[in-house]
Amino acid sequence: MGLLLWLGLLAAAVAVFFLLMRLFPEQRSGMEWADAFRLFGLLALVSSGLVATRSLDLGLAARNIALWAAIFALAFLAYAFRGDLLAVGLRARSALIPAYAVADSPTSMVVSRGEGGGFYVMGSVNGARVWFIVDTGASDIVLSPKDAARAGLADATTTFSRPSETANGVGYGAPVTVDGLAVGPIHLAKVPVFINQAPMRESLLGMAFLDRLESFEFRGDQLFLRGRR
Repeated sequence: MGLLLWLGLLAAAVAVFFLLMRLFPEQRSGMEWADAFRLFGLLALVSSGLVATRSLDLGLAARNIALWAAIFALAFLAYAFRGDLLAVGLRARSALIPAYAVADSPTSMVVSRGEGGGFYVMGSVNGARVWFIVDTGASDIVLSPKDAARAGLADATTTFSRPSETANGVGYGAPVTVDGLAVGPIHLAKVPVFINQAPMRESLLGMAFLDRLESFEFRGDQLFLRGRR
């Protein structure tokens, strides 16, 4: 009896699988059959305890079959629409933590306005994580002394010889070229930056960064950055 119940459950799962494939034919091309077989195998393994069943309660059996079939259907839908679910999750994270931008294509991204009205984004310089603020009023990419040190760009021998006008008067910076600067899916190589001598709360992405993009656009509380292909 238990064997028949187990086989019935697997048959129901197969029926649900093909029903979903019929209802969502657009997902068929993206479905990897190897993963589908893994799901079947997992279902068979988890439910194999039914083989030991000696007596059958039809109501309970029907509920168990319906439950496992629903679990399998949800697992299939989660896999089939994993790209859409991931995009929703990323957008939700961006709304909660604006510094985590959302990539909407292989070379473009969307940044949400953060607290205080600025557009903050998490990036990296030579592989070291850097928290930037996008500043169209700044001409250069400016790294704070802390961020530069973590990226291996500044030490006790760094010479701050370049003067620049700031809101607090004349400041001094050290010009360097970084091997790589990345912000979301946008990756730049051999990028000239300046290390600020005075402490900064965050590093700046100025026009030297924005001018290397294909385009950038402000729409309300969002900033769209498109890198060159």
